[in-house]
Amino acid sequence: METINKIGRRKASVARVYVSPGSGKITVNGKDYKEYFPLKYIQYNIENPLNITENANSYDIKVNVNGGGVKGQAEAIRLGISRALVDLNIENKPALKENKYLTRDARVVERKKYGKPKARKSFQFSKR
Repeated sequence: METINKIGRRKASVARVYVSPGSGKITVNGKDYKEYFPLKYIQYNIENPLNITENANSYDIKVNVNGGGVKGQAEAIRLGISRALVDLNIENKPALKENKYLTRDARVVERKKYGKPKARKSFQFSKR
């Protein structure tokens, strides 16, 4: 099997995920993912698709991610890993779909409108 690459997106983050057979090492932008994402719940977010499909020590994953914040990047990586696992083995799809890991979350920041300080906030109104 050769390297499989997939893209995951979330908000302003884009993650390019490269999956190859290996020992379970995950690298994000040249660093170990635990160093890149020090928060435990974000590390869990990235590991979860591998744990659900019982592939935690089967593949090496290399990720290039840019844009957005920490949580958006982590969710983009999660989507990319999930898509790659389905590409590797179609039997992984029901478990990942059940946990909603194959769904692209399309919510993004609403644009600012003219005549307003933010997207919906208005300036203070004075009657007199």
